[in-house]
Amino acid sequence: MTQPAPSAQHNGPDKGTLTGPSDTPPPKSGGGMPALGLRLDVRILSLLGVLAALIVVGGITEPDAFLDTGNLQLILTQASVIGVVTVGMTFVIISGGIDLSVGAMVALASVWATTLATQEYGFAGIAFTAVIVGLAAGLVNGVLIAYGGMVPFIATLAMLASARGLALQITDGKTQIVTVDSVLDLGLPDSYILGIPPLVIMFAVVTVVGWLILNRTTFGRRTVAVGGNAEAARLAGIDVRRQRLYLYLLSGLCCGIAAFMLIVLAGSGQNTNGNLYELDAIAAAIIGGTLLSGGRGTIVGSVLGVLIFTTITNIFALNNLQSDVQQIAKGAIIVAAVLVQRRTMRGRET
Repeated sequence: MTQPAPSAQHNGPDKGTLTGPSDTPPPKSGGGMPALGLRLDVRILSLLGVLAALIVVGGITEPDAFLDTGNLQLILTQASVIGVVTVGMTFVIISGGIDLSVGAMVALASVWATTLATQEYGFAGIAFTAVIVGLAAGLVNGVLIAYGGMVPFIATLAMLASARGLALQITDGKTQIVTVDSVLDLGLPDSYILGIPPLVIMFAVVTVVGWLILNRTTFGRRTVAVGGNAEAARLAGIDVRRQRLYLYLLSGLCCGIAAFMLIVLAGSGQNTNGNLYELDAIAAAIIGGTLLSGGRGTIVGSVLGVLIFTTITNIFALNNLQSDVQQIAKGAIIVAAVLVQRRTMRGRET
């Protein structure tokens, strides 16, 4: 008797089933849109609705400042740096892991790439160093977690402390000014392409590549499978340890790219770069629909989460509201997103 082909979709709470990035269960008899696929669309539409509401609020409270082209470009540019980090974080969380060191890796890569010795090699030297340092830090995380058996929380927490300390040692607490004109020029309006800053284009490219990897490649399917049930993935022939190593390498790569973007944006490297990026990236992924327990997540949702948080920050700044109120608002959004996730998961189990 012919066996049915294995499904690449997420079949709900049954952890013994390999999962796929679309997290859509088989449709009910009689056709129609799959239930979870509908919920996924509703989630994305809800995030778009929240973003649209924030734009309306910003337009009402500070119409001249918020809707100014320069301010909108600023929002997208600021979202680009943390957005690239969030793409890498989304992959890690989908696999059931966590990376608390992304902010520190951004700081370390940015200061290492802006030393006087590195800047002597110009644009290519700075970009190459930033990426290589990010990859090296990600490699250390991956080896400790995948082959050293360390819990991701502990391993990346150790990297957070070590990378911050090394960044401070390199800079001696001083800001390293970039003197390479070709790097600084990327942040100037003259380099904009059709009014779009180059950093935003870089973010868009990373987002598209991340989406394709997660949704259209074996690597993406294996990532979701490992997050859904690592033992089932191992029994299905997936090298779970190697997959986890690759995922932390991917996170490190994204941090290296973000470090270079931050260098362009700030025109300097300093050990305080990337402060609290890990919290912002995790929060953006969560409100975008990525489960902290692993097995499900979307790049589009994470990107929308980044845009929502960046827009909130911009609105608060334009209205001269205190940062503590801003943090409370972000915290409330995170709690609401987690509650919605729990309700969705309970609905799938019934």
